[in-house]
Amino acid sequence: MNTAVDEKSPMTSAQRWILALTSSAAFMIALDGTIVTTALTTIKRSLAASVESLEWTVSAYILTFAVLMLPASALGDRFGRRKTFLAGLVLFTGSSAACGLSQTIAELIAARAVQGVGAAVIMPLAVAQLGAAFPPRERGRAMGISAGIIGLATASGPFVGGVVAQGLAWQWLFRVNVPVGVAVIAGVVLKMRETHGPQARLDLVGAVLTTLGALGLVWALVRGDSVGWTSGQTIGALAGGVVLIVAFVLWERRTAAPMIPMRLFTHRAFSAANVASFALTAAMYGLLFFLAQYFQTVLHCGAMAAGARMVPFSATLLVFGPVSGRLADRVGERHLVAGGLALVAAGLTAIALQAGPQGSYTAMLPALIAAGAGISTVIPPVQKAVVGAVQPHEIGQASGVFSMLRQSGALFGTALSVAVFAASGSYVSARSFSDGFTTAMGVSAAVAGIGALVALLIPNQKYAIGAVNAIGAVGPGATQGSKATAMTTRGS
Repeated sequence: MNTAVDEKSPMTSAQRWILALTSSAAFMIALDGTIVTTALTTIKRSLAASVESLEWTVSAYILTFAVLMLPASALGDRFGRRKTFLAGLVLFTGSSAACGLSQTIAELIAARAVQGVGAAVIMPLAVAQLGAAFPPRERGRAMGISAGIIGLATASGPFVGGVVAQGLAWQWLFRVNVPVGVAVIAGVVLKMRETHGPQARLDLVGAVLTTLGALGLVWALVRGDSVGWTSGQTIGALAGGVVLIVAFVLWERRTAAPMIPMRLFTHRAFSAANVASFALTAAMYGLLFFLAQYFQTVLHCGAMAAGARMVPFSATLLVFGPVSGRLADRVGERHLVAGGLALVAAGLTAIALQAGPQGSYTAMLPALIAAGAGISTVIPPVQKAVVGAVQPHEIGQASGVFSMLRQSGALFGTALSVAVFAASGSYVSARSFSDGFTTAMGVSAAVAGIGALVALLIPNQKYAIGAVNAIGAVGPGATQGSKATAMTTRGS
């Protein structure tokens, strides 16, 4: 059989349908990860929300998304990926409609949490279905197309959010998912066949422990300023979160079918790359939560203008990401990840210095581009470092852990930036908002700087033969990772 000819063979009708359906579903979720950021000011005014409750409209979605991806993937393997994928689509579409119908901030937060559950089911199973539909020699092309669609959704989200929030109403940010979701559901029913994976046991105890532990830590960060950092509620939530996370680690070490195999963290490259990715996402979400609000509150932009001003930042994904991915194969991951995170830290520091009450978008623009370029530079090599650290049969688990920890970084970064903002600023005036924003950006820059230092521990690996493997991911900068089937190690 001529492999070179096979690699160029056209897709079958069934493969085209699988690619279209899984990419459309991933597009919805990726768009939902960034489209809301531009409308936060509008939602705050419409629902009379406090900064803490506004934060939960983001964190409730990320929390359920982060902790349920691995259990959802196991459910799909056991009960059928098509069936479970369909259930996730129904859940995401229905909760999107509920978000659009919300009349109070509490209703919106509850609907966003359910939306996160749907997203947690859809994303890993979209990747699994795509992988099952294409043989290894053709998978790279399919994954590349899917990754480009996800990148487009991620990059365009802030601008689309501004246009919708100003031109229609913030509720349409969620209502637009309904017709798309219904169309994808119909396509799945008619065109997608059932597949199954390994029949692994479900780690329900691990899922409960990590969910409640993360909830306790985030609750302490969000409520600390309003109820007091030394109050019983704050200390109790913080202590409870820490205890539950420790219990989760101990449970994962002893259970026969762990949600997160702790042995993976014995690999230096795996641990360092995951910490670097966690720091990157935390810094990025700290910026994304407040950036459009700064444009609207301090620079007095409308939602559409605020979204347009974020385009140079988000568009760097489409420029620097592919270049960084190619460079990683040649120079290794360490310098790209550490250098990119250092650039993020420098960009966020410059934003903090520029972001006074009399701040200028023109003066801030170079720093925004620098931060975006740094983020886009880190994403491909940090993914490669993670999957390159483990054996081929461990790639699926490593990818799931990577995605979970990345979303956990988004959760932590959002909660931390809100806590810092609430302690040093408010929405009372442009000056007060800029004070809080400046401090939050400074802390986010410090988080990125710590990530850069940790990234120096990544062994510098050079990949020789590329064979694509999927890393299910969503959020700003989410792409598919690649796994090399052969590599040479340079340095340590």
